[in-house]
Amino acid sequence: MAHEGDLLLARANLLKRNSDDVGWEYGVLVDANNKDKVKCKFCDKEMRGGIYRLKEHLAHVGKNVKKCTSTTPQALEAKEKCKKAIEAAKRKREEKTVREIELREEVNVSRVGEESEEVTGVGSSQPHKLGPIDKRTRAIDPTKANSFKQQQLNKELWKEREHEVHKFITRWAYNHAISFNACDNDEFKQMCEAIGQFGPGLTPPTQDAFRGSLLEEEYARTKSLLQEREAEKMKNGCSIMTDAWSDRKRRSIMNICTNCADGTSFISSEEMSDVSHISEVIFELVDKAIEDIGEENVVQVVTDNASNNMGAKKLLLVKRPQIFWTSCAAHTINLMLQGIGNLPRFKKVIDQAKSFTIFVYGHTRTLECLRYFTEGKELVRPGVTRFASYFLTLNSMQEKKDQLRKMVVHSRWDSLKDVKSKKGKEATATILSPAFWKDVKLMLAVFEPLVKVLRLVDGDVKPSMGFLYGELLKAKREVKEAFGNVESRFKDVMAIIEKKMNGRLDSPLHLTAFLLNPHYSYANPSIFDEPKMNEAFISCVEQFYYHDEEKQEQAANFELKKEGPFSKKLARTFQNYDYNPASWWRLYGTETPALQKMATRILSLTSSSSSCERNWSGFEGIHTKKRNRLTTTCLNKLVYIQFNNRLMNKREKIKSKKITDALLSSDTTEAQGFLQEGGDDCALVDFRDGEEDEMEGTRIPWSIIGEVVGADEQLELRRSARVRELYAEEEFESEE
Repeated sequence: MAHEGDLLLARANLLKRNSDDVGWEYGVLVDANNKDKVKCKFCDKEMRGGIYRLKEHLAHVGKNVKKCTSTTPQALEAKEKCKKAIEAAKRKREEKTVREIELREEVNVSRVGEESEEVTGVGSSQPHKLGPIDKRTRAIDPTKANSFKQQQLNKELWKEREHEVHKFITRWAYNHAISFNACDNDEFKQMCEAIGQFGPGLTPPTQDAFRGSLLEEEYARTKSLLQEREAEKMKNGCSIMTDAWSDRKRRSIMNICTNCADGTSFISSEEMSDVSHISEVIFELVDKAIEDIGEENVVQVVTDNASNNMGAKKLLLVKRPQIFWTSCAAHTINLMLQGIGNLPRFKKVIDQAKSFTIFVYGHTRTLECLRYFTEGKELVRPGVTRFASYFLTLNSMQEKKDQLRKMVVHSRWDSLKDVKSKKGKEATATILSPAFWKDVKLMLAVFEPLVKVLRLVDGDVKPSMGFLYGELLKAKREVKEAFGNVESRFKDVMAIIEKKMNGRLDSPLHLTAFLLNPHYSYANPSIFDEPKMNEAFISCVEQFYYHDEEKQEQAANFELKKEGPFSKKLARTFQNYDYNPASWWRLYGTETPALQKMATRILSLTSSSSSCERNWSGFEGIHTKKRNRLTTTCLNKLVYIQFNNRLMNKREKIKSKKITDALLSSDTTEAQGFLQEGGDDCALVDFRDGEEDEMEGTRIPWSIIGEVVGADEQLELRRSARVRELYAEEEFESEE
């Protein structure tokens, strides 16, 4: 009977597709070897055309297939879901088509000595030109006889020629290790269009042109694209962010970026291998950046909590007392997660989860068995930081709890030789332990509120300063609720959160941003009566208007208490979470000019330097002066071009990400603890020309790591291994 059950389960898994498409909830393959033929689970109708045809069948749309006859509540629910999925797919296709047309229309290669010609774009009904002779021919008239055959012939010839061109492009990509996802870049599509418009005989640019005139032109173009951000900096101020790191050749590099309400921009990168990172050096770099941007345009400097940065903070306060220096919120929240994760109860859960994943991923048969029961979905989910990896992997295990429990009691698992070892028995016991799953659930409930705040401050979509303190208060309430509001249970966790917040995320600037955000102040007007808030506000006003006592008095003693437009009904109803508080002040703060200027500038600030940090890997590939024979000036221009274009593109893409998606990473560095013993103790995995370096414990082959993160990212991972421990914290003295 058990053998018969295995066969039925195996057949069911074969007929399922490892896909997130909603259609596979309501259909299966008729034949595992024919992915085109599917069967409806409701009416048992078989049809050809794949999952899309099944969705048409269920949604009662189109004329290509008969409608589903089932009228059960589940079938009606499937009808609505599939209809929405079809409409969403259609809308996505249309948006993609429009985007590609726009990209092609942006390309206009001038043709010297020729009359202007209409260039055929995507979706055009005109036939493609196949060569110079076509200039002397007429377009095919579809109303005339035999035109259809001629058009079909033209189309087939075009496809064949296009295929030949694709072969040359892919040959270049294969031979020079170009990442496959590069073909999705807008710049690549525009390059292909430009070459096509030019026609035959194009001479490729020389190396001298790459590092000379063309580099200068692209640098100027990139600067022009950032003009709007420059205007925003002058209008509402900006933040300067710094980040020091080491590449795989142990070269020490300092990145300096600036952030305003429109996003992050790269300023410069300095190699500092021969200089100690003392406070004076960091201060000089920051001070120079302030000088270049304009002191009047800089509101704050954001760095991590290292003692040398805190020393530079004191030096800046002496020279430029009106500029704030704040700690990176993302780094501080990661320290909170680290501290909580090191508590005995949670550390035990993490260690048990690690032991299980290391055992499963360390043996081919156990890994194959896991993927069989999870339908090909991975258990380990690499995150952007180590504790993001902990949260994501534990969340992944919780989602697959039933599948994992079913796996370890199944004969397929029990028959494996490795499972009978000591570690195998421990892995089985972990999954069957109710206490383990209870602690996993608790840990996720404690981590999740802080992870939400991390998501808020780690993004570059909107300024986060005005929301940070309020969302931290909310997170603290939710953490207490996870422990049933019993002080003896939550006091250790809360002590860690309070310790990391103190002097870092509850500075006068953070509290004033909270006070001036109508999202919180209208919801709870009593915050204006809290002594802590009043003291923070006065301190912030004094620093912001350091050289203007008249503005200090105006903002603190008169304008804060003024009703005016603030009492209007529209002002009070403008409280939803997605609005921009700085825009609110521009609209309703006209009668309080000193307070309005201060509020719009503070509420336009970021609270994290993570958008500066996330650009390490790109520097690895281009910071090679010897290979490209670049001068330092050329190198900085090249970095400026790449980083700023990447930051502009990333800002658009990150808007639609979910909380968990935003924490995911293609780099497994921060997930090594779940893949090999002692992995968390290694700041990096050393790669030498693509070969694995010998390490203690179980060595995970690249084939498995590649499967976890995806084949396209594997090559990039080898080339850009990070050489930095994110969680090394140096103590510093708070201003108190």
